[in-house]
Amino acid sequence: METIKDLGTYTFAGLLDNSVRKFGERPALTLIGKTPYTYAQIGEKSQNVAKMLSALGLKKGSKVAIYGTGRPEWGIAYFGIVNYGMIAVPLLPDFSSEEVSSVFEHCGVDAVFAETKLYNKIENLGDKLPPIVIKLEDYSIIKDTNNPDNCLKNITSYESNPPLEKVYEEENLASIIYTSGTTGRSKGVELTHKNLVWTCIQCQNTHRVHKLDRTLSFLPLSHVYEFTISFSMQLLNGACVYYLGKPPTVSALMPAFKIVKPTVVLSVPLIMEKIYKNKVLPTFEKNGLTKFLYKVPATRKLIFKIAGKKLKKTFGGHLIFFGIGGAMLNPEVEKFMKIAHFPYAIGYGLTETSPLLASSGPKITVPGTIGLVMPGVELKINNPDPKTGVGEIVAKGENVMRGYHKDPELTASVFTTEQDSAGPGYFKTGDLGLFETHHRKPYLVLKGRNKNMILGANGENIYPEDIEFVLNQHPLITESLVVEDDEGLVALVQLDEDKFENEAEKRIKKSFPSAVLDAVAYEKEALISEIQFYVNKRVNKSSKVGKVKTVIQFEKTATQKIKRYLYDLRTKKDEKK
Repeated sequence: METIKDLGTYTFAGLLDNSVRKFGERPALTLIGKTPYTYAQIGEKSQNVAKMLSALGLKKGSKVAIYGTGRPEWGIAYFGIVNYGMIAVPLLPDFSSEEVSSVFEHCGVDAVFAETKLYNKIENLGDKLPPIVIKLEDYSIIKDTNNPDNCLKNITSYESNPPLEKVYEEENLASIIYTSGTTGRSKGVELTHKNLVWTCIQCQNTHRVHKLDRTLSFLPLSHVYEFTISFSMQLLNGACVYYLGKPPTVSALMPAFKIVKPTVVLSVPLIMEKIYKNKVLPTFEKNGLTKFLYKVPATRKLIFKIAGKKLKKTFGGHLIFFGIGGAMLNPEVEKFMKIAHFPYAIGYGLTETSPLLASSGPKITVPGTIGLVMPGVELKINNPDPKTGVGEIVAKGENVMRGYHKDPELTASVFTTEQDSAGPGYFKTGDLGLFETHHRKPYLVLKGRNKNMILGANGENIYPEDIEFVLNQHPLITESLVVEDDEGLVALVQLDEDKFENEAEKRIKKSFPSAVLDAVAYEKEALISEIQFYVNKRVNKSSKVGKVKTVIQFEKTATQKIKRYLYDLRTKKDEKK
């Protein structure tokens, strides 16, 4: 376990110096099937990136964007930028050309590393492109407005330049991260070296990483969750990170798990929920005997444990830490993982907090809770409800952002007004929660987003996430979202179309041997009504939905959270007026 004593300073330069010194010849970063870069090579190549940027006219404080998917060159470019005083601006791969253009303009980006397939999305931005564009895969120069002749060069042209001086100032900005959130407004979050490296070190209280660990990385590196835990924390301790190199579909992930045999994986709830619903659950219902045994509590535990062993083999057989974060986890799926002894861990945080605030490692997870507050972080519940104890979660610690880029008013609005000698007040997360005692310790429990909470007709608080968890148990539903219109609660559901069609056709054969087209429509309407009955039977009186509407496919963020603002029925009604 590496500490601040090993690094000297809470900076990425200190982190990489220490890792090169201790793990120099060990493998550090690689694409699956390729020869890994060693830690020594990462140190050398990142310095060469900095030499190139310096020769192109960039200096301390210059802003350099990285627009690419997870690959070793992404991390090398990042170190080359931040270790020499420049500021990295990571961009999510699913950002559209309009979103990227907006970031370039708002942030004032001086240069961008762009992966070829993503550069194709932005190459026609013209004057809105930064003056310097560098190909991420091999660091060749695509564009240099001030000196077009440089386009004939690549990084090897600058390797013989004199070494540059590294920067070890903890309060320097390391990254400006533009979020793709559920609220629709993309903000530039300013995170210092200390914010990120301090968090990286503190995360070791949840799980200890060592030099023999192997991590399979498939989430966007530009998201601080993946960056801090699957990249920075691994390199802090000499582990090797393997990148998938393609979209994380089931057909791509399964062979990768067998090849890498990872000990560490970071995921979002949706991936495990899909595996549970489509792979695990059907095995419990495949015949009459297993169906019967599954209903008996004692035998259900045994079935879960057997399924858990098989699941671990699916992930390569060496898994010791399966981190889940980025969104709330389905309670039924979590109960299965706990009983099955699957080594899952839960974490909670935000981009603004670098990200981790609370977590529980595989040995101490309690279903339905997040876990313990990370050491060094202060969390409290603001204005708790006297009856339920639920209130807004507010945070203070070395991991809390400096502020929103070029937006002092918005920055001021997300901190509580009280201040002390240590600086501003608490950061208002916008999440609702409470503390519960488990194992004689206070465990954080999330209740949803403050903005999502719906005030019922009788003044009761309705948490749509709780209703969504129930909806998502229905075998025909892939995902759901509960919103409000002028008449009450509406469940928007994305259906498993194949199952939906098959179920409708089964019913047609029984009751409608003729007039098939009319029968299909009739049975689909009947199934929608059954979904409404299903959820309303399982929620309290104030949480019953008045309508169920279908959605072809939800639009999502990088961590697979639905962009709720796109489905606000009240807003759309107002806009029509």
